[in-house]
Amino acid sequence: MNQIKNVKLNDGVEIPVYGFGTYQIPADGSTYKAVREALDIGIRHIDTAAAYFNEREVGKAIAESGIDREEIFLTSKLWLQDYGYEGAKKGIETSLKKLGVDYMDLYLIHQPYGDVAGAWKAMEEAKAEGKIRSIGVSNMTPTIWNKFVPQFNTMPSVNQIEFNPYYQQKEIRKIMEEVGVVTEGWGPLGQGNKDMLSDTVITKIAENHNKNAGQIILRFELQEGVIVFPKSVNPERIKSNTEIFDFELTEEEMNEIRRLDKGKGCHNPDAPGVAEFLLGAFDVHTDD
Repeated sequence: MNQIKNVKLNDGVEIPVYGFGTYQIPADGSTYKAVREALDIGIRHIDTAAAYFNEREVGKAIAESGIDREEIFLTSKLWLQDYGYEGAKKGIETSLKKLGVDYMDLYLIHQPYGDVAGAWKAMEEAKAEGKIRSIGVSNMTPTIWNKFVPQFNTMPSVNQIEFNPYYQQKEIRKIMEEVGVVTEGWGPLGQGNKDMLSDTVITKIAENHNKNAGQIILRFELQEGVIVFPKSVNPERIKSNTEIFDFELTEEEMNEIRRLDKGKGCHNPDAPGVAEFLLGAFDVHTDD
């Protein structure tokens, strides 16, 4: 697993291009087990969020792994409920406490609605204080980006967005590229999209390389310059997802997959009512 390279973000912080995601893994011991599995096979980048309700188990797995904290790149995210300057300050402290760490390597605005600018200011301060090494955003479309980012004193280091061969986010990635912001892709396997995993273009390329469809998809994303962190609770799948560093897709194969873009994903951050729906979805402070 030492083949996992780091890339340098626009603030000089280095991030591994491959990590492990914990979205929808329950905090019933499953998160702890899966994160330990990922760490044990050599993954050193773990992605969680306040709204995943599993920060405590992620922190416990890191603490009990025997791996130096400095060797692990840890991401968490601020939920809508805690936006605004004061709310974000509390949200940051809550995540640090639940994770049981002195600092987070990356901290993101999870959903870009409401007092994003106030939250960003608190994040900038926490970065200056050493509580966060790098700060970024998530789920920003071109419209949302143009609404909020001009209000920021510092440029985000990443935008974590939905990304897979069927939804390649070309417009926002072009905007980000111009200002040196890295793409992190959530749902890199289309959240188990059966059509995509059985797409003949992908399965044919998989046969050529003696790999499975998921491995081809992840390899494509890495070669596109996207940071990925697939999620699984299956130890064999966690391991097989990492087996993408011993081959390379040709430019022709990359172009074949680029042509699969449908320009539409499962989440539309610009849709009316999304902010209200997400704000009322749950209470991130139930387990404080």
